[in-house]
Amino acid sequence: MRQSCMFTALLVASSACTAQSGVDLYGIVDVGVRSLNGLSAGNTPLPSGTNQSLSSGVDNTSRWGIRGQESLGGDWKAVFRLEGGINADTGTSAKSDRLFDRQAWVGLDSPYGAVALGRQPTLLSDALLPVDPIGKRFASFNPNINIAGLSNTKFGTHAFGTQYGPSGYADNFYRLDNTLKYTATVGPWQARAAYSFGEVPGDTAALSSHGVALAYQQAAWSVSGATMQFRSRDGLPLDAWTLGAALKLDAWQFKANLARNHADTGPERSVQQRVLSAGVSHPAGPGVLVTAAWYGVRRAATGFVDDGFDREFLFIEKSLAPRTTAYVEADYTTWRGDAAGLTAARANDRHGAALTLGLMQKF
Repeated sequence: MRQSCMFTALLVASSACTAQSGVDLYGIVDVGVRSLNGLSAGNTPLPSGTNQSLSSGVDNTSRWGIRGQESLGGDWKAVFRLEGGINADTGTSAKSDRLFDRQAWVGLDSPYGAVALGRQPTLLSDALLPVDPIGKRFASFNPNINIAGLSNTKFGTHAFGTQYGPSGYADNFYRLDNTLKYTATVGPWQARAAYSFGEVPGDTAALSSHGVALAYQQAAWSVSGATMQFRSRDGLPLDAWTLGAALKLDAWQFKANLARNHADTGPERSVQQRVLSAGVSHPAGPGVLVTAAWYGVRRAATGFVDDGFDREFLFIEKSLAPRTTAYVEADYTTWRGDAAGLTAARANDRHGAALTLGLMQKF
């Protein structure tokens, strides 16, 4: 009995310390059974045929993280965040070379704005959050994340093939290392500015990045945009911008976004990409939300045929409890030009379709 009381006291003391320090453990585990036609388990084009897989992060990216804050007095706070992606279907980290691939930063929050230093999402990512038609769901297959946000531009013949900015990867610039980001909110306006240090000896511009973002938020509508420039190690520029809007009419919510980017990939060689997207959400009963969206991607690269794709999504989500959601997702892709490519010298299907039945748990 005495040991039990001591154990209970330790738990209470531990909880009190955690609350005082303001440190929270949080995360999302999202797994779905996916049936595909003309697509691989990784959602790349394949010759005609069906395929089945167990996929992680369709409704929302599986992740875990630690965040915290401590009051410094006078409305000043020290804050930090560590967050890593999870492949919930295999139990592995989303990036094998990083524990906290999504976010790892420390900063100050004050009446004059917030400053964060470390690995962070880009301003493009921040700007897309309120205006992406499917709310940044299915990040690995969402064109606003992959193309507009530059998280995975490597497919077909139009890959950039080099690293721009301090992301640590070629063809993935959605999150950047060594980033200094400032955020200020004044009434309905929110402004952001960011600079990422390339840390290349003798060349401060190489692998650096900089940009600004501006958003305006009202109860029924909002506008959000950002512009950024990234540099390769050789000083080649990648310029990108995104601009979108969201509108609420009674229970209906409409979202649309336009994004473009242009990368110099070598002497007189470049890749240009454009993403236009639109979507609508509406409740369909108690705890049920239906979201439909269309994305159109068009690409041009020196020496290659113009290509791209159109992709439609349908999400039906049912809230089972405050932290648990069941969902059905359907998507259909039509590849343009030679974007579908070849598999073992066989032409891939110019159409891909999939259906997912999944469950998401937040903690």
